[in-house]
Parts: sequence; structure tokens; C-alpha cells
Amino acid sequence: MIQRVRIAFIQSCWHRDIVDRSRVAFLRSIKQHGIGRKQIDCFEVPGAFEIPLHAKLLARTGRYAAVVAAGFVVDGGIYRHEFVAASVIDALMSVQLETEIPVISLVLTPQQFHEHEDHRKFFREHFVVKGEEAARACAAAIGGIQRLQSELSVLRQQMGGPSYKPKTAAA
Repeated sequence: MIQRVRIAFIQSCWHRDIVDRSRVAFLRSIKQHGIGRKQIDCFEVPGAFEIPLHAKLLARTGRYAAVVAAGFVVDGGIYRHEFVAASVIDALMSVQLETEIPVISLVLTPQQFHEHEDHRKFFREHFVVKGEEAARACAAAIGGIQRLQSELSVLRQQMGGPSYKPKTAAA
């Protein structure tokens, strides 16, 4: 069973009508894992590029057991969206490794997206599915980390060393 936790959910505002669906689905689905709405703090950023810095600052507080990042990076014809998407995902992985706080990525980059209703409808529905998947992944990551930390503490005590203490915000 997952111990009482807090989760940070960061969402970009570009294509809000689509990305909102992932947040709503995540909040609904995470309840099935014993994590209530009051345990989740939601944050908004202008675009996906701003998500990693918020994720890092929030993870460093030591307040959150996980950070969920949701965004939609599309080819707007002005820049190469693949570079933005890769930068965001690489940065989120760095945040996770540096802070030892799981970061669940809901930042999606379709190969093709056009501003017509068929694509918008497809991705609104797709983000619901991804929000549900993110809730399952988040609960599994938190539970796995908690079990691993407990096992490492026991192992270190058996070996005469200090118990495991996860990284937290600098004092």
C-alpha cells in the first residue's frame, strides 16, 4: 500500500483543451490507487519548454513523492518541434535522476497534428487514455520507490551502515 504522499502535476497551457483531458483523467484515475485529490497540487506553465524547470524546483522541495508533467508539442511550422520535445524529455529524465523523485511524462509529440476537428477530437480522447496510464505509472513508481527505499534501509542496517535517506531539498 502506498504511504500518504503528495504529487505535483504540471501542465502546459498550449492546446489546453487537449492537455486538460489528461489532468482530469489522471485525477480521476489516481483515486483508484488510494491517492485523493487533496494530495495533488496542480501547476500550469505557458508551454512544454517550461515544464522541466518547474519539475526540478518542485522535486527539490522534498514535498512530492512524484511529479507528473503534461504537455502537447506540435509542429507549428515555425520551428522543429522534435528538438523541443527531445529537450523537454531529456530534461525531465535529468530531473528524475538528479532528485531521485519519479517524473512521469505525459508530454506527447504527434508525428502529425493539424488544427482540424478530426485531429483535435482524436487527441482529446488520446489524452484521456494517457492520463489514466500516467496515474497507473505514477502509483506504481511511488510504490516501487517506497519499497526499494525500505529494502535498502534494512540492507544497510544489516550491513552496519546508515539507513537509506532519499535526497531532499538543501537545508
